[in-house]
Order: sequence, then structure tokens, then C-alpha cells
Amino acid sequence: MRISKIVYKPVGLALGAASGMIASAAFKQTWKIVEGEGDAPDATDEDRSWRQILLAAALQGVIFSVVKAAVDRSGAVATRRLTGVWPG
Repeated sequence: MRISKIVYKPVGLALGAASGMIASAAFKQTWKIVEGEGDAPDATDEDRSWRQILLAAALQGVIFSVVKAAVDRSGAVATRRLTGVWPG
């Protein structure tokens, strides 16, 4: 295992936690815009329609994936700028 990979591991974990918090906040705001409601439905919410449940799940998946990719890529680019080596 390359040393750059070992050194990047804690940075990657911190970025993963940060991306989760960013994505969660982005999803909550987006859901308010889409449905005009404060809380997104859970799959077991009896009072919510299938449409709302599936829309919320799809939207959440897209937002989390895009935010994670953006944060991971930004971290890798910053690491290369600082060390001259691409982590991975």
C-alpha cells in the first residue's frame, strides 16, 4: 500500500462525514422546495403517498451521490495540489 493512500485515509473519512452533513442539509432544503413540507417522508409513513415516498428516496439518493462525488473529488484535487501525488 502506498504511503499517500495511508496518509489520505483519515482525510477521506473526514470528507465523508462532511459530505454527509452537507448532503443532509441540501436534501432538507430541496424537499421544502419540492413539496412545501418540512420533513421528508420515511418509507413507513402511513399518511404519505407512494409518490411522495419514492420521490423523496430518489431525490435523496441523487443529492447524496452528487455531493459525495464532488467532495471526494475536491479532496483528491486538494491533496494533489498540496503533495503532488494523487491519492488512490
